[in-house]
This record gives sequence, C-alpha cells and structure tokens, in this order.
Amino acid sequence: MSIINFVRPYERVARFKFGRFQGMLGPGVVFSIPVVHSIRKVDTRIEVVDIPRQTNITRDNAPINIDFLVYMRIDIDNADKAVLEVGNYRSAVIGLATTTLRAIIGDIALDEVLSQRERINEAIRTRLDSETERWGIKVTNVEIREIEPPRDIQDSMNRQMTAERVRRAVVTEADGTRESSITVAEGDKQASILQAEGARQAAILAAEGDRQAAILRAEGFAEALDKVYAVAQNVDQKTMSLQYFDALKTIGEGESSKFIFPMEFTKFLGPLGDVFNQDGSDKDDD
Repeated sequence: MSIINFVRPYERVARFKFGRFQGMLGPGVVFSIPVVHSIRKVDTRIEVVDIPRQTNITRDNAPINIDFLVYMRIDIDNADKAVLEVGNYRSAVIGLATTTLRAIIGDIALDEVLSQRERINEAIRTRLDSETERWGIKVTNVEIREIEPPRDIQDSMNRQMTAERVRRAVVTEADGTRESSITVAEGDKQASILQAEGARQAAILAAEGDRQAAILRAEGFAEALDKVYAVAQNVDQKTMSLQYFDALKTIGEGESSKFIFPMEFTKFLGPLGDVFNQDGSDKDDD
C-alpha cells in the first residue's frame, strides 16, 4: 500500500484508521500510513452487468429464456454504503436481478412478455433501484437483450405472423379495390352530371333557336299580310271582276261539266255590264 494515493475524479477512497472508518476521500491526493491506515477504492462510473440467461415461467406456465443487462453506478453521495453495507455489490446486484426478473415474469402472460419489453425493463429497473439504494447503488437502466420462447411456441408465433401478414395484405388489397371503385364511381357521376348539363344546354339552345325561328316566321307572315292588305286597299271593283273572269276561264278549261257560282258572282258582273253598256252608247252616238 502506497503512502501517497492519487484518486481520480470518478473514484472515491474509503480510508480506515486502525479498522475504524474515517470517511470517503477524493478526488486528489490521499495519504495513508502503513499499518495505521487501510484504504479501499471504488469506481463511481456506470458499470454494465451481464445477467446470465435463465429460464423463467410466465403466468400461463410457458417456459421462456431471458438474458438482460443492468446499468448501475455507485452513488457518490452514498459511496460509503457500497463499502460498509455489502461485501460484493456486483454479486449482490446479479442475484437480486435474477430473482426480480423471475418475480416479474411470473406475473405476466407470454404474449405480454413478447410484446411489452419496455414495460418489463422499467419494472425490473424500478424494483432493483429501490432495493440497491440501501447499498449506495443506483440502477440507471435495464435492457432485455434476448427473449427465447420454446420451439413449439416459436413455430406457432411464426404461423400467426404469417397469417397476420396475409390478413393485412388482403385488407390492403380490399381497401385499394374500394378506393378504386369509389374513384371510378365518382368519375362516372361527374361524367353523367356533365353529360346531363350538356344535354340541358343543348335543349335550351335548340328551344331558343326554335323560338327565334317561330318569331321570325310570324314576323314575316305578319309583314306579308300587311303588304297584301296594303295592296288590297287599292283594288277596285272592276279589278275583282276581271279576277273572277280569269277564274272562270281556268274552270272552263277543266273536264268538269257542272259549275257552281256563288250568289255574290252577279254583283261582280254588274260593273262589267255597265262598262259594256257605256261602250255601246258611245258607238250609237257615233
């Protein structure tokens, strides 16, 4: 044992004088006199402890092999407990972690063990930390490294995962087909709406065209009637009589042997008779 001991920042030294604990010293230079003093160094850095694989029984009586890691360190403020309260804190933590794991796994079903690893990690860390606190040990983290179920359970899980993948594929395909059908139906609906709107606009335009054409025909017919009426105002009785004679001439050229004349026919011949009488008088005078 050296008289002068250099203690690093992450180390602490427990010094005893004639077997009596004097306290935790460091960092820096710590003196120890042979025979009078005895010292024990402790490392306050985080230490990783590998918990060996062990078989645990779940709540539903399924054997399962688990190994995990424990991250721990000596609490600087309570480093004396790691020296005075426990002989080998590393072995004590390993034994405590083993029994804690068995207790926790025994309360959980196999499916939960396989699917809730983070929950188990936190449960183990919390229990360990509460127990190792009296030794001046702080458990910072617990990580399950591997979970190995029995072979028959693994085969069953593989079949279940395969069935789940097939189910998801079928669901995805069905969703795709549904979305495609919805898209096609929406397209058909929009096409039908546009087609109906086009037909409506075409019918409106056709009806408008017919209305305009009817108006134009009516206006043309009215204008023609106005012109006929205007011409008829200038037609005298003699002109009408001559028109009757032309009509008679046309009738006479036909093959009919009977002719029916209206009563008003003699009225139209009267002016012609006056004309003929006037012409005869003029000849007698000559």
